[in-house]
Amino acid sequence: MKHIKTCISCKREITNDVGSTSFMCPNCGEVEIVRCLNCRKIAAKYKCKSCGFEGPN
Repeated sequence: MKHIKTCISCKREITNDVGSTSFMCPNCGEVEIVRCLNCRKIAAKYKCKSCGFEGPN
């Protein structure tokens, strides 16, 4: 079964989208943060579900 990634800010499915990114939470390193290109461009806020870290800073 494939794991479908979704943008943490807008909840849009990310499937090989150019400009999307994923990284581990910079604070706790426990949760994968997935961001679509649009949310990155507009600097939409996101919040880690584990530690509550909010970005982008």
